[in-house]
Amino acid sequence: MVTIAFVGAGSVEFTRQLLRDVLSFPELADVTISLHDIDAERLEVAAALARLAGGAHVRTSLSRREALEGADVVVNMVAIGGHAATLTDFDVPESFGLRQTIGDTLGIGGIFRGLRTFPFLDGLAADVLAVCPDAWLLNYTNPMAMNIQYLTTVAPWLKVAGLCHSVHWTIHDLSALVGVPHDEVDFLSAGVNHQAWILRWQHEGRDLYPALDAAIAGDPGLARRVRVDLYRRFGFYPTETSEHSSEYVPWYLRHQSEVERLRLPVRDYATISAENVATYEKTRAALAAGDAPPTLSDDAVEYAPQMIHSLVTGQRRTIQVNVANHGLISNLPEGAAVEVPATLDRLGVHPHRVGALPRQLAALNRSFLNVVDLTVAAAVEGDPRHVRHAALCDPATAAALTVTQIDDLVTAMTAAHGDLLPAALRSA
Repeated sequence: MVTIAFVGAGSVEFTRQLLRDVLSFPELADVTISLHDIDAERLEVAAALARLAGGAHVRTSLSRREALEGADVVVNMVAIGGHAATLTDFDVPESFGLRQTIGDTLGIGGIFRGLRTFPFLDGLAADVLAVCPDAWLLNYTNPMAMNIQYLTTVAPWLKVAGLCHSVHWTIHDLSALVGVPHDEVDFLSAGVNHQAWILRWQHEGRDLYPALDAAIAGDPGLARRVRVDLYRRFGFYPTETSEHSSEYVPWYLRHQSEVERLRLPVRDYATISAENVATYEKTRAALAAGDAPPTLSDDAVEYAPQMIHSLVTGQRRTIQVNVANHGLISNLPEGAAVEVPATLDRLGVHPHRVGALPRQLAALNRSFLNVVDLTVAAAVEGDPRHVRHAALCDPATAAALTVTQIDDLVTAMTAAHGDLLPAALRSA
């Protein structure tokens, strides 16, 4: 039976949800779950939750290589630096007058989250090569595009796919908005993670975009959302929340009037991160008291369990994946991390060639990918100048700060994150 290694299993609620979804498939009832984290207490909490799920064979290890032994699938959920580093990603830029909402994908927060994750990815890739070279590495850690492009650059032999549920929930919520069953719609989405686009969206052959236009026209509140504003201006609906989407373009967070018009929650992820810590502490306390943890959803909506099921059973299904762009989207850079549909089966992941995106969408994606490429290049080449180049090319940062302020911000962020960064970049 299949063995799944969860790296960063101390993200206990996410580990628990993934395991719940895995065990929703009868064919995976005898799965072996190998849990790894560097925090012994969090690892034990994750193990207790996994054992409560029942059915799975659970093992734990503080040693990553030991945890990877025999793995067919490796799921990466690691957040380097944890809540403290997340607060740094918000607090230091805020002291320069730079607003962020999520800060985990692009912008200053995304750049430095990527830089402190890359050394870990180096070690993980080396361990997979040594211990389970045929395993699939499924990455959930953000910044998704940076992490996937980094891995496919430094470890091209690795079987890696980035997974994110943003497209699923976009289609789910849009279908509910226009009154169409989610499981009856057909759609095509492509672009980059957190800035992909719903290119086609139909029900029984009927284009659903006119129904969305009618819903927006009938509810003025919908127009006060960034993703709706982007849709009305660029013609296709983006696949990530307004909070995320606001950070990838220069027009919104720079202006207080736009923050108010579009109801943008500045520092939103700093609050979410604190709530995640509180949830962990409540879960730990409940387990210690012998109480049951909160009930989870019965719906298997995460992509990793679906992929594992397809690898084991051969059932063909289509999901969204993040992979290197080798002829998949013709007007985005070759080798960049893109998000496209892919067919799953017993042999693995088979990405679909989408062709060219509409020009205006590709233009936005290229601005996004410029920051990704420079951040990855900084680490791969050991060149701290590219950290500054990435910050200068970031749309939201460049809209808000002068070049001197951006230079000083990079210096401050480098000092604040210190030893978490690659050694060659600690003098950026």
